[in-house]
Amino acid sequence: MTFTSEDIALLKRHLAVCPGTSLHDRLQQVRIGIWQMELLAQKYQPLLANDLAINIFEAGVEGRMDCIDNASNTTNYLHVLRDIGELAGWSVSSPKVRIPFDITAVHWTAVMIDTESGLPWSVDSWYRPNGHLPMVMPLASWIDEKQAWKTPFERLNATPHSIDELCDTQPPGSLRPAESSLR
Repeated sequence: MTFTSEDIALLKRHLAVCPGTSLHDRLQQVRIGIWQMELLAQKYQPLLANDLAINIFEAGVEGRMDCIDNASNTTNYLHVLRDIGELAGWSVSSPKVRIPFDITAVHWTAVMIDTESGLPWSVDSWYRPNGHLPMVMPLASWIDEKQAWKTPFERLNATPHSIDELCDTQPPGSLRPAESSLR
């Protein structure tokens, strides 16, 4: 699929809402970018709208994607964000798997690396419907099967009423106490 210059301009406008350089803001920029890339892809492939959160909600539905599909798509979206200069402070890695030998528990995620700390982060879009904010957490926590919607990650993975609520209001580079332990 090919995105137009208007598509990319709209994507960049959404990303500009969260211009900070704190770890929190950089993670929110990635979440916004994936959310917007999913919406753009859905514009050209309407069946993507059928991809709901977790597979149990969409059995037998055309357009349903499993975690491998989501990890692959999210990785491709991260590459697009990088290629248009909107992935500052991150590099894209290969998708990773946890519990690979248990067919009922195996799970895949997209991965990006914080270029400042070297810490790999999971970007998991499978837990939310297509066109929604993905879940982010350190890859080690994801491998340990931590839940991104619970402490200490719930603020990073909020589902706000407004895009403006995603961004940190503190000065660039600062972290809230709970987030400083995530580095």
